[in-house]
Amino acid sequence: MAIFGPLYDRVMRWSRHRHAEWYLGAMSFAESSFFPIPVDVMLAPMCMASPHRAWRFALNATVFSVLGGLAGYAIGFLAFELIEPWLRESHYWDAYVTARDWFDQYGFWTVFVAGFSPIPYKVFTIAAGVANLALPGFFIASLIGRGARFFLVAGVVYYAGPRLEAVLLRYIERVGWAVVALSAVVIGYLMLR
Repeated sequence: MAIFGPLYDRVMRWSRHRHAEWYLGAMSFAESSFFPIPVDVMLAPMCMASPHRAWRFALNATVFSVLGGLAGYAIGFLAFELIEPWLRESHYWDAYVTARDWFDQYGFWTVFVAGFSPIPYKVFTIAAGVANLALPGFFIASLIGRGARFFLVAGVVYYAGPRLEAVLLRYIERVGWAVVALSAVVIGYLMLR
């Protein structure tokens, strides 16, 4: 059953939408403070659809992600008591505790690594606010970490775009079903824990 090919076509159409950059900015902001879907799922198709604007898209994602990170920091600093019950009930609690411990040990470098890695960045932005991490250090680490990640995605798509797209189109159904299967395994594991 072909599901992922048509879905890929739809995402590519959305990425060419005249307001796609605004959507990317909004998603980047939200992902850094509360939204669960990574920016890469929108950034990569946008770069593939318009490779000549890849660097602009990466800059957009970086700026709005850092602004969203500042919002996450503010949530942790000003309103943690309000979100703590939800956080405890969510699957993010263990990640939050880990982030808090890392802040005690590594400070600035924790934000840098979290900004670049696939670890949910929002958890670290909120934990940075709770830990009252120095705001200039938080800002700089976020800017470098998020920028490195988004410019890397843009660069890979820019330079490998046509080849990458050809391979992706050829194996889209297999890749899509593999991601579904992997997600089901991870969710099953987390539920059994």
